[in-house]
Amino acid sequence: MTNSEQTSVLITGGNKGLGFEAARRLGEEGWTIFLGSRDEDRGRAAADKLTAGGVNVVMVPLDVTSDESVAGAVRLVREHTDRLDVLINNAGAPGRVVAPADATADEIHSVYETNVYGPIRVTHAFLPLLQAADHPRVVMVSSAGGSFAVVTDPEQPVSRMHELAYSSSKAALNMITVRYAQALPKIKFNATTPGEVANRTFAATDMNNHTGQLTVTEGTDSIVELAMIDADGPTGIFTDRLGPIAW
Repeated sequence: MTNSEQTSVLITGGNKGLGFEAARRLGEEGWTIFLGSRDEDRGRAAADKLTAGGVNVVMVPLDVTSDESVAGAVRLVREHTDRLDVLINNAGAPGRVVAPADATADEIHSVYETNVYGPIRVTHAFLPLLQAADHPRVVMVSSAGGSFAVVTDPEQPVSRMHELAYSSSKAALNMITVRYAQALPKIKFNATTPGEVANRTFAATDMNNHTGQLTVTEGTDSIVELAMIDADGPTGIFTDRLGPIAW
């Protein structure tokens, strides 16, 4: 069992990008990191790198699209702790940016499987461990592309990115976050985007071919902040690294 006083966090998609950087930063705060990774070899390599930096990390094989994989992840985490303080639903799929006229239900479904059903699947499975914590938090890594206010603003670059799958999946994730927050007030549920909406910038990651203007560390600022909110902190909000943003 881990130290009962040590904060624990499970991060899906933790082997690279925003997930890995959030793991590094929270690990340096002394947290126990459960590093979720669909690819076990990449997950082990990432965990080894964190361990070499002094982080207490457990690699968790985790494919958020698989009930069996998620159930296995729960069993593994339970071998180390009887509670989970924080869940960061970070794993995401960008889709292929198919024009709306060409988009099919299969294209939409493949993105929803990771971006919508995945967070639901993982959250549902880990709810008992979260509810056993004194001050549980769930962070949904969303996108400004899921904000109606942003997408309908012609000054925002995403307003000109014509696709259905990714933006609608993140809009769905935002609604899911609010509904969880309303229904489970003892758990803090919040969504965040790794960017600065006011400045029309976003973090450089593999998902956007590193075209973002912000570093991956800057991109994790709001993720880390929401993971570390205290017991009287907010729930059911949507933020970027500058603060709350419009839905």
